[in-house]
Amino acid sequence: MIERRIERELNDLIGSQPAVALIGPRQVGKTTLALDISQTRPSIYLDLESDADRAKLSEPELYLSQHSDKLVILDEVQRLPNLFQNLRGLIDRGRRSGRRAGQFLLLGSASIELLKQSGETLAGRIAYLEMQPIDGLEIAEADLNALWLRGGFPDSFLAPSDMASQRWRQDFIRTYLERDIPQLGPRIPAETLRRFWTMLAHRQSSVLNAADFARALGVDGKTVASYLDLLVDLLLVRRLEPWHANLGKRLVKSPRIYVRDSGITHTLLGLATEEQLLGHPVVGASWEGFVIETLIAAAPSDTQAHFYRTAAGAEIDLLLTRPGGRPWAIEVKRSLTPKVEKGFYLACEDLQPERRIVVYPGRETYPLKGDVVAMSLPTAGTLLHDTD
Repeated sequence: MIERRIERELNDLIGSQPAVALIGPRQVGKTTLALDISQTRPSIYLDLESDADRAKLSEPELYLSQHSDKLVILDEVQRLPNLFQNLRGLIDRGRRSGRRAGQFLLLGSASIELLKQSGETLAGRIAYLEMQPIDGLEIAEADLNALWLRGGFPDSFLAPSDMASQRWRQDFIRTYLERDIPQLGPRIPAETLRRFWTMLAHRQSSVLNAADFARALGVDGKTVASYLDLLVDLLLVRRLEPWHANLGKRLVKSPRIYVRDSGITHTLLGLATEEQLLGHPVVGASWEGFVIETLIAAAPSDTQAHFYRTAAGAEIDLLLTRPGGRPWAIEVKRSLTPKVEKGFYLACEDLQPERRIVVYPGRETYPLKGDVVAMSLPTAGTLLHDTD
């Protein structure tokens, strides 16, 4: 059992909010975490993909009012979006009777934005929390390369061998394409979406050029945008937006695209072992995406994530801006002797970040010129997580 950092925050929210929505892709560990929490208090669990459990909610207010003294856990809640209207009345009734927190825990595999649209009726009554795959701060540093290769989905990371892990990820991708996505409504041929997802993996960390994807797939730019929106909403792809500020510079305005889980990236590219990965051109971009996902997960809530690039060549891989603070400038290098290019220093002159960090795969922390510090991923993530 890997202790998930998010568990404490989730318990705090359940103790202070009437409803909490825990969002994350399938198989990330939401149900396991929710069932662990259910052991600590009176609870009832309903899986809305189960016909029997959905049948219990044919009259939701009647059924749920019988369990008003328990934490009601509703799994795959996006399957019944009309349920939110009923939850509003039950929450308000609970408040009037003095129960102001811990009524509902909703689990969903769609994005926070999608769930918010469904849950507009719960405004002021619900808190949202995103659960990501296991990251580099939740495992021993010695296991970091295995996590990078296999990705952070628990069943993939904990598989008995690299090949077993690869088979799990192949099945995961197939299930999303053939079952989960069609259930959401969009009629996209599974093979077309697989090709698009694989193209994104090949172009990991690149600036989005929708026209290139459109030509390769034989569709128009709007269709490419809809495919990308779908994968972003399912929390499978990250669209890292560019930094925008009035600096008198010509800034790149297109987002950078990352397949969020490194293991899924490698499976889409047919890479099952570390030896295969290290010999593939995507190795640097894959490491960059892995580092970025870990640091975003480690950052305090409400931290804004961007990248920075100007037409003149100034560039920062990741800018993390915490509420009320100046950004942290982070460069990612897949080298034990990282060298910082001129573009990073030029970008730091533009933005005057609070910290300048190069994350590399070594373990030592040491200074470079220009107030830049080289450090390992666990060190950078811990620093980011612990700094107020």
